[in-house]
Amino acid sequence: MKRNIVIAVVTAAALVGGGTATALAVSGDDDDASTPVTRTDDDRDDRDDRDDRSDDGDRAAAPGDVTAAGAIAAALKHTPGTAVSAELDDGSWEIDVLGKGDTWHSVRVDPGTGKVLGSSKDDEDDAAEVRAALKGTSVTAEQAAKAAAAKGTVVSVDLDDDGDDRGWEAETRASGGDGQDWSVGLTTASVTADRDDD
Repeated sequence: MKRNIVIAVVTAAALVGGGTATALAVSGDDDDASTPVTRTDDDRDDRDDRDDRSDDGDRAAAPGDVTAAGAIAAALKHTPGTAVSAELDDGSWEIDVLGKGDTWHSVRVDPGTGKVLGSSKDDEDDAAEVRAALKGTSVTAEQAAKAAAAKGTVVSVDLDDDGDDRGWEAETRASGGDGQDWSVGLTTASVTADRDDD
């Protein structure tokens, strides 16, 4: 009586169309026919597509359920101070908070949950300039983000403390991915198209 012999051969993995194809041949005794099995994994394509996006593509990514204003509020709850900027970058919100003295904090917030992912402390020498630019103002970064949200999905808010045109700068993205820059007043929260965006 013949013994059944099972032979399994795994061929080398080949890169096919961005995915990995693996072939497996199994045979029984001499009377059975070989049945090749092929499995294709295209997850690699998805990762490559995400890695190839430009910075603008990263910003165009939906911020999830947490808006810029919500991310700023979460950051300030975690790290008290004055929020000076918020940007959707590398899959998380990054909020710069001016604390006491010259201490700056960079707080990362998850755009899907609003949870603080981490924070780091920095020492910058422009704290006095920022405090001077915000003196006598009534519109916070959070309020500027809410005002700019009427124009699209806010992906960044930043204090422009240069010259006479001081104010909040906000960038929004439309559903099609087109970006627009806006100026938000420091005392009125009025939103106007950024003249430098032409």
